Amino acid sequence: MARGARRGAGQVAEPGIYRGDGERRPGAWDRMPPPPPWREFHGGPGEMFPHTDSNLPAGGRRAHTYRPTPEAVDAVNAALILRRPLLVTGRPGTGKSTLAHHIAYELDLGPVLTWPITSRSTLTDGLYRYDAIGRLHDANMAGARPDIGRYVRLGPLGTALLPWARPRALLIDEFDKSDIDLPNDLLHVFEEGQFEIPQLARLPDDQREVAVMTDDRRRAVVVDGSVRCAAFPVVVVTSNGERSLPPAFLRRCIQLVLPEPSIDQLRMIVTAHLGRGADEQDDVLDQFVHRRGAGDTLATDQLLNAVFLAMSQRGTTDDRRRLTQHLLRSLEDYG
Repeated sequence: MARGARRGAGQVAEPGIYRGDGERRPGAWDRMPPPPPWREFHGGPGEMFPHTDSNLPAGGRRAHTYRPTPEAVDAVNAALILRRPLLVTGRPGTGKSTLAHHIAYELDLGPVLTWPITSRSTLTDGLYRYDAIGRLHDANMAGARPDIGRYVRLGPLGTALLPWARPRALLIDEFDKSDIDLPNDLLHVFEEGQFEIPQLARLPDDQREVAVMTDDRRRAVVVDGSVRCAAFPVVVVTSNGERSLPPAFLRRCIQLVLPEPSIDQLRMIVTAHLGRGADEQDDVLDQFVHRRGAGDTLATDQLLNAVFLAMSQRGTTDDRRRLTQHLLRSLEDYG
């Protein structure tokens, strides 16, 4: 979505759409425009998940310390309006994962569901897990077949696809670490917004409704073994760009490349996290920017650690310099 369209016509900046300013807006999603006809889903009945205050402080801190670029705000709004996954690519430390928490906090979507990807991750891992061995063991011990719902737990993607009255936010983290087949396996789920649990679909008619555990330890009722969303979840997929993804997957996503923060953005991030005293540590910031410009792979977390310790240390200037050099080692040196 063009930056001019957001600033000129104002469609994207209307209340209820992501602004990127870190201000929480309860009920913002309820004012979202309707989805395109090809992205309408009709799962149900919907159920409202509670917003527990215990989950808000961490999300609130991330929201107040994160600084999205105008391009990031535009891409998020495009993904929200089109009900498409947002694929965020960038080097470590550019804020890819934090963006998902920032969106969820601003739009009051509750705690973020997280699916960390490894080379062994499969689609089924994200959708649900069925403990057949545990059920068989309990059946042998009790002499009767226990409730199957006790042995089905939805994964983070499966939980996000429940028919919530308001969509959940899902972070699929470090997607480029996945097996080569996972991007293609996800295509049908992303297009249809639904999946089936075969173990529940085969149950007799008197067991059409089964209460299962969700990824965040709630209980949800699955009917006829089918899970279908009422509105497509807010999906943020992160990638370090270490390998190419299939074109069929890419065209189903809104793509965003996050650049490394500029020195002014880094100064804002450090001050937001550590307070006004942090702006006196320009020597640490200059060293970080110099090392990064020389080709070292550095993350913003390393800068925050170095500034925090520089503010805490009472040793000599040489002591602080050595400690800063140690903390600002290139990530490639640890490979």
